[in-house]
Amino acid sequence: MFWDKDIETIDRPSLEKLQFEKLQKALSAAASTSFYQKVFEEHSVNINNIKTLEHLKDLPFTTKQDLRVSYPDGMVPVSRSQIVRMHASSGTTGKSTVIFYTQKDIDDWANLVARCMVATGTNRDDVFQNMMGYGLFTGGLGLHYGAERLGCMVIPASSGNTLKQIQLMQDFETTVIHITPSYALHLVEVINEQGIDPHQMLVSKAYLGAEPYSEATRLKIENQFGIDAYNSYGMSEMNGPGVAFECTYKNGMHLWEDFYIIEIIDPDTGEVLAPGEEGELVLTHLNREAMPIIRYRTRDLTRIIPDQCECGRTHYRIDRIKGRTDDMLIVSGVNVFPSQIETVLMSFPEVGNNYQIVLEREDNLDRMHVKVELYSKMFHGEIKELEQLKARLRESLRALITINPRIELMEPGSLPPSMGKAKRVFDNRSI
Repeated sequence: MFWDKDIETIDRPSLEKLQFEKLQKALSAAASTSFYQKVFEEHSVNINNIKTLEHLKDLPFTTKQDLRVSYPDGMVPVSRSQIVRMHASSGTTGKSTVIFYTQKDIDDWANLVARCMVATGTNRDDVFQNMMGYGLFTGGLGLHYGAERLGCMVIPASSGNTLKQIQLMQDFETTVIHITPSYALHLVEVINEQGIDPHQMLVSKAYLGAEPYSEATRLKIENQFGIDAYNSYGMSEMNGPGVAFECTYKNGMHLWEDFYIIEIIDPDTGEVLAPGEEGELVLTHLNREAMPIIRYRTRDLTRIIPDQCECGRTHYRIDRIKGRTDDMLIVSGVNVFPSQIETVLMSFPEVGNNYQIVLEREDNLDRMHVKVELYSKMFHGEIKELEQLKARLRESLRALITINPRIELMEPGSLPPSMGKAKRVFDNRSI
């Protein structure tokens, strides 16, 4: 099933021709902004010398810091009267990064999200319950508009208020949900606590996003809920959700190349890597009128999956996000991604749905402390059983990350649940 079969199955030469035509327009728009005028002048860039897609690598990167420097509207090539919406990040690590949209940008975004949803088998007969936060965060409104464009009945439930979420799911026979992975795990726990069998509910699929998570977590959500969970990828700098999405084959996320040019680079050297090689994802937005962004360094680590998907779509797919270059932990000189730890924890059926990674410094040495809840249905309460589980967890983690962490098994529900983006890592080494 396709939303726009001609563009989704376009042959590679035609797609690249379309990309270059759009790139020329995007560069012209960018060059008219105060930010890119200065950047292009500093790097001696003449956009007329960009004759092929290969020449894109000759242009400088754009970073999140650049968006902060250009705040509030240094990257905007259109008049204020043409802007119909803005979104912004929370700005927890500095000044907010602000993204602007024209009406065409909003319409394009809605169509792109509808394309994503159709790729998973969703149609206008579905009831879509959006459990993501609204407001300045792009996740809520992005899927909301896409689902409406597709023709679904949309329930704008937002995040939190779990008992109300369950009531809405039952009363209005929700079939599709949009939710963070951590909240999905909490939701299914509460459903079970209410004496409801989640497998008997009408929900058939979940769109997971807004935070990194492992394949093991996806499988746990699918098994506990009895649904198909789909991986999605997006960021406000590139519109929001809808940049890339899995199809029903769940073999990588289709990244829509009529909207974005994808590059994978070595995060240290900036060198462009070949398909199949893992590195940092760099994206150029080809369609946005209000805020074209050129060669944006996402800091997300992934790779291009070089072969074509069985679904027939020809756009490149990216692998699930391994982590972020700025999320990598260095513990006793060892590089560790939180997703590696999650993969191990979620592979144990005795482990519950919530965990924390606490880093501390003791006697001038790094120590890792992993707190993990037990899954009540798999635990029988024997001390010997607990000690054996701790040893197995410790050994599995040591085998993967070469660090011997301290494991603390927690009672179910003892760690604070997450209603939005989960905070998993607590680095107390500098305190």
